[in-house]
Order: sequence, then structure tokens, then C-alpha cells
Amino acid sequence: MTGTHPHNSIDPTTLPTTFVPVELEGELYARWVDRGYFAADAASDKPAYSVVIPPPNVTGRLHMGHAYEHTQIDAITRRKRMQGFETLWQPGMDHAGIATQNVVERELAKEGLSRHDLGREAFEQRVWQWKEQSGAAISGQMRRLGDGVDWDRERFTMDEGLSRAVQTVFQRLYHDELIYRAERIISWCPRCATSISDIEVDHKDLDGELVSIRYGDGADSIVVATTRVETMLGDTAVAVHPDDDRYRHLVGRDIELPLTGRRIPVVADDQVDPGFGSGAVKVTPAHGPNDFEIGQRHNLPSLTIMDERATIIVPGPFQGLDRLEACSAVVAALRAEGRVVAEKRPYVHAVGHCSRCGTAIEPRPSMQWWVQVAPLAEAAGDAVRGGKVSIHPPELADRYFAWIDNLRDWNISRQLWWGHRIPIWYGPEGEVVCVGPDDTPPHGWVQDPDVLDTWFSSALWPFSTLGWPADTESLTKFYPNSVLFTGYDLLFFWIARMMMFGLYATGEPPFKVIALHGMVRDKHGKKMSKSFGNVVDPIEWMDTYGTDALRFALARAANPGTDAPIAEESVEGARNFTTKVWNATRFALLNGATTTGPLPRPEQLSSVDRWILSRLDTVVAEADTLFDTYRFAKLTETIYHFAWDEVFDWYLELAKATYAAGGDPAEKSRRVLGHVLDTLLRLLHPIIPFVTEKLWTTLTGAESIVIASWPTATGYRDTVAEAEIAELQHLVTEVRRFRSEQGVRTSRPVPARLGLTPALLPHEPAIRHLLRLETVGNEFSPTATLPIGAARISLDLSQAIDVERERRRLEKDVAVAQKELDSTLKKLGNHSFLAKAPADIIEGIRARKDKAQNEIDRIQRRLEALLE
Repeated sequence: MTGTHPHNSIDPTTLPTTFVPVELEGELYARWVDRGYFAADAASDKPAYSVVIPPPNVTGRLHMGHAYEHTQIDAITRRKRMQGFETLWQPGMDHAGIATQNVVERELAKEGLSRHDLGREAFEQRVWQWKEQSGAAISGQMRRLGDGVDWDRERFTMDEGLSRAVQTVFQRLYHDELIYRAERIISWCPRCATSISDIEVDHKDLDGELVSIRYGDGADSIVVATTRVETMLGDTAVAVHPDDDRYRHLVGRDIELPLTGRRIPVVADDQVDPGFGSGAVKVTPAHGPNDFEIGQRHNLPSLTIMDERATIIVPGPFQGLDRLEACSAVVAALRAEGRVVAEKRPYVHAVGHCSRCGTAIEPRPSMQWWVQVAPLAEAAGDAVRGGKVSIHPPELADRYFAWIDNLRDWNISRQLWWGHRIPIWYGPEGEVVCVGPDDTPPHGWVQDPDVLDTWFSSALWPFSTLGWPADTESLTKFYPNSVLFTGYDLLFFWIARMMMFGLYATGEPPFKVIALHGMVRDKHGKKMSKSFGNVVDPIEWMDTYGTDALRFALARAANPGTDAPIAEESVEGARNFTTKVWNATRFALLNGATTTGPLPRPEQLSSVDRWILSRLDTVVAEADTLFDTYRFAKLTETIYHFAWDEVFDWYLELAKATYAAGGDPAEKSRRVLGHVLDTLLRLLHPIIPFVTEKLWTTLTGAESIVIASWPTATGYRDTVAEAEIAELQHLVTEVRRFRSEQGVRTSRPVPARLGLTPALLPHEPAIRHLLRLETVGNEFSPTATLPIGAARISLDLSQAIDVERERRRLEKDVAVAQKELDSTLKKLGNHSFLAKAPADIIEGIRARKDKAQNEIDRIQRRLEALLE
């Protein structure tokens, strides 16, 4: 309960009457950066706290999801900085291979050019130029949000240091035989012309057509059904279950494949479900993962029927057709030959799409580079199971284990030009060498044309940004990171891979805690998407309501691991709160609130001051618990209601009576008010940094709230004062409710005699001030008396309302309510009705009965209060 601040002479008039965020935010942020408040010193002897930014893609602007995530990370790091930690929030951006290449190629198309017209080197230079423009825009948006990152440490996943880390890890994995090259069936995007990983495939239910086709003739015929009719051109078998008696006579024999002039075998395979459709399936090893596996087991040939753009390449009438055109043409040709047995349309089925461009993917065999993940994934699973890394909220750990325990080898090569080039070189005689960052490739050898999956370099982010593979001072100080704060949607894309590579490269997990948040949605709970037309640029709301308002609204919606609906009304409400904080602090300054000198001892203070200090200490303790468990919604609600409901609505109003009386109690109360606002502003600062900076520095005269100490709970509690003020609040609330029910304006003075309890007697001036109650003489004639606990409040409403008219109105209302009560009781007493009526009808009548009884009780209390 003690504490002082260096204090300059405060002129309250220097604080403008109204809070205009745009006039403060840019200047304050520039000052913070210029003074080095966000710079992390690896040589410091303070305990370290480090967080990496989930690097935004360099492809565009920050969206509401970024604002949501950055608000929470910034709040975490600002608090830790105030707690005395050497705090690093590591900034940077991701090169976003496919996405960035697509954007630049679209820009080239506007000029009538393709990347092939430029050539690889010139195209890469063009992407770098575009990156500089886009990256600058993103940095500017982060500054608008108030992100407390160390800008001197900003990194890019393709800068020189991170490229060195990528080459080092690749070479180590290669020499440890954990990277290999093999032909496998992969997911191919015809639009992006590259392979993509399984988790970059979005499965969407589409209305298609299921076509049943007869292969062979007579007793040797068999019917198969497919949604991909065009792929029959690449069929090399039909598969049935070994125990299916219907086809036992065909197993091992060849049947005619329509339209092709080829004959293909019927094979028996346990993978076939005899109960689905006809129980027979066509096998196209080159165009389906399950078919590929069947082909491997039965040594079937694999016929590729499409090129990289999904155009048919099989000689004949379908050559040159797009896959969709070919589908229709093949169905027509089969129909003409009488081979179509049935057509089911629409037939809803799941189709994989490229998450980057939305094109339907095409499974195809391809020679690619792979990471053997089994030993890496095992270590990543053990780190969480063994307690080295905790997942928050804990219930999401099962999702992590379900993924990491069943991880398949990772296809890391992409057929792109933008990205980290695979450091493999090929010699003229087929030699292969992996070239590390300190190696020189042999003269005349050719480098592999593919680039690495973007997630390969992103997986190194927690330690590559700190200078690894060099043993730097920053790596020693800030690795492992204290926490990773990111969306649950990145659990598989990014988090699992960081865990695997962090443990492999450094021997330590990359972070101690994985804190997962949900997705931002609109106020109806719908995902924000351009196709839905519900995307909001966070800058728009910052321009309208201020950055603090947006941050507060986003934090107020943030529950760990769950999605967060956000509406403009929430931001407007948050703006009203920041305005209230501004006005309350300005009022305090105008009334002499101070932070100078020690805080008076409890025994020197009034019960009102002791009450607010007791409540303040409770809130500080609650805030610490909520911050430590990333429960931002509950945190902001707790501080909001304490600030608005207790400090602003009650304490400031009660303090007015003390200030009016003057003297030593008033001076002590002004010191308490200064302490309460000082602490409240520091509690709020991590969430709403701009307004709290301006108000706190004005209140205290200190340099900056950014480097102020975080409030610490002392354990002070005054239950007597809390009970006393609770009694006062109850009395005032009940009188206000009665006045409202009688239609008496809150601003109208009412003569009253107060029969107060001993605990409330000292508060009579405050009670009369709050309720606009006038003092009365001996000839006072009350028209209403309110028993409130042990207190008794007598009011003369004769000049405020027509008491007799009000009594008649209430008697009429109670008669209406009694009639409703009697009606419901009659029905509920009818056993025949109860036996026949639906349960929901009976429940509705019971609810009507309870409502009517409550209404009668309420009106009777009002009638009793109106004296005869």
C-alpha cells in the first residue's frame, strides 16, 4: 500500500477536455521506439522473456486476425517488461513462397508478361522489389497497432542469416539420412504448378456426378463407379475384395478397358470395401493415393495421363483437353458405346483444393524431396508428454498428439522460383552433393531447380532469428522462447514443425509454453472472408475509434483456444470506456489527486478509501492470475467493471463529499485517488497503451508508463470496509430503483428523512448527494417509506408525483397480474390437462405463473411503500 513517483508540478488544464486518439498515437509510438523501450539487451542480467511474432506473409496487409493476435502478444510482453524482465518480442516476415509468387505473377500478367519471359534471376529480383514495398506497409500497420517489437532485430525468412540456418539444417538432415529423394504420389496444384503438402489441401464438398461404367463384356464384365471419369484413360487394373464371391472367377483375368484398346487385370486387394457400390473399383495408380498403394502392392504400371496443367496427354481424341472438358467428352464417348450403366447427379463428394489459389488439386506421381519425420515427431511428442513444453489450454494437447503421433513423411520440395533453393547439386555423371553455407559447389555442376516448402524455413524461426547456427549471445539469452502465442489453426502447419526442427537443431524445444488462441469471426460467428463480404480492415476501426478501442474490444473477446466474434459495436463500446478513463483522470487531476508522498496508513483513512484500496488489491491479484493463464476476456472484464462500476461510478462520487468537507481527510483521500488511478492505469496499459501513457505521465510526472513497474498485490483486505460500502451501495441502489419505478427524475431533489444504521451514519452526506435527497424539519410528512435492511428511508414524493393516482394505477396493475396468476394456477391444477399437454406447453405455463407471482410481489412492495 505504499509507493511514490517522481512528480513534477501538474497543471490539469494541460490535459485536453476530450480524448482524440489520432492526435496522440503516432507521436507516442515514435517516442517509445526512439527511446529504445522495446530494445532487448542480450547482455542484461535481468531474467529473459522472449516471444517470436508469427511472421505475417509478405503478401499483403495485416487483417483483423493479425490485430487480434498482436494485441495479446503485445499485452503479454508489455506486462513482462513492466515486471522487470529483459523482454524480446522478435519481429519479422515470412517470404510465403507460393502466395508471393502468385501475387507477383498476377502483377506481371497485367503487363502481358510471365515469369518465363523474365527468366529466373530477373523474376527473383522483381519479387524482392515487391517485397520491399509490401513489407514497409506491414511494418507501418504494426506501428499503428502499437506493437512493442524490437525493430532493430527485424528479420525476413530469406535474409542472409536465416538462409544460412536453412542450408545448415538441410545439410545436417541430409547427412543424417533424414532427407531423401523419392517418387511418390503427391498433391499437385495445376494453377501454381507445384506440389503442396497434405495440410495445404482444403477439402470442400461439391456437387459432382457419380458415373457407373461397365468394363469388359458378358460374363467377363464388371461395373465400376467414379466421379473422375477422365482418369479411366490411365486405369491399369480393377480391384475387388479377395472374399467377394461375385468376382472370384475374374481375379487374375484380363478385361477390356473401354475407349483405350487395352486390357487390364482384375486384382484382389483387402483395401476394397465389398459393401460399397458394386464392390469393384477402378485402379489409376498415377492419379490417386489409394490407387498408387494398390499399384505398388500388385506391381501395376503407372500411366500419367495429364501434364502439369491438368491437360490430357494420352494420344487420341481427348489429347489437349482440360481435365474438366475431358470428363464430359469421355462420358459422352462411353455413353455412345453403351458403357454407362448409371449416372447419379448431383453426387456430393469431397474434393481437395489448393489452399493458396483455390484450384482443385490433382494427385500425381512425382520425384520430390522428403523429410523422414518419424524420429523427429517422436521427440516432439515426448517433449510435451514429458512436461518440457506445455500446451494452453490443456484440452488442445490431444489435437497435437493426434497429429504428431501419426505424421507422415513431409514433402519439402516445391516447383517454384521464389524461395530457398534446395542446396543439392548434380554432376555430369549423375553425382549428387549437398552444399552447405560454407561449401562451394563443384564447377559445372547444376543446382536442383526446386525450392523448399515455406514451412521449412518458418520451422527454424525461434532460433534462426537469434543468430543460429552461430552460438550468439542472443541465442543463449532468449532461447528457448518463453511462449509461443499463435492460432490453433497453425498447430499442424507450423507448431509441430518448429518443435521437430528446434529439438533436432538445438537439443531444446523452441518454447516452454504453446498458448493457442482461436480465430476472429464476425458478430454472427461467421468466418471473416472476402467471399462473405464481412472482412473489416482493422485500420478503418482504428481511424474511427482509436487503436486503444480496437485493442480493448479484441482482448475482451479473447478466450484461450476458442473463436472470437467481434463487432463494430464492441469497438464503439471500448471507445466509450477509454473516454471514461480519460474523463475520470481529468476529474481527479482537477480535484487535486496526487501520487506524491507515501500512501496513508489504513487507520488514517475513511472506510470509503479503505474499501477502494481493498478492492484494488483484489483486482491486482486477479489480473496477475488471468494474465498468467492468457484469459484476456476475463482479464479485461475484471478491470473494466472495477474501473467503471467501482472506481468511476462509486468511489469518485463518494469522494466528492469528502472533498467538499475539506481538511485532512480530503487530502488523504486525494492521495488515495492518485494511487488508485496510478495502479489502474498501469493495469490497463498492456491492453490500451496509448491513452494510459498520456494519462499516467500527466498524473505522475514520470517518464513513461512503458518502463513503470507492474502493480504487485500486497494481500491487503478490509472486509469491514467492504461490507460497509456494500451496505451503502445496496441502500442507494434500492432508493434509485424505487424513484425510477415511481417516475421521479434522478435530477429532481426529494425531501427525505434517513434512518441509517450506525455504519452508514457517517455516509449521510454522500448518500444525500448521490440520491439528491433534501434535509427536512420536524413537520416532515412522508408519502413513502422504504425499509432497506436495517435502514429506513422516508420520502416526500407529493411534489414529484400524484401519490393517489399512482396508488390507483398500481392497484389496477396488481389486479391484472392476479388474473394471470389465477389462470395459470387453474390450468396447472387440472390433472386431465397435465396428462395430455406437451411438456413444453406445461413448462411455458409454469413460467407464466412464476412471472405473474413475481410481478404481484413487486407491485405490492411499491404499494406498501406508498403511505396511506
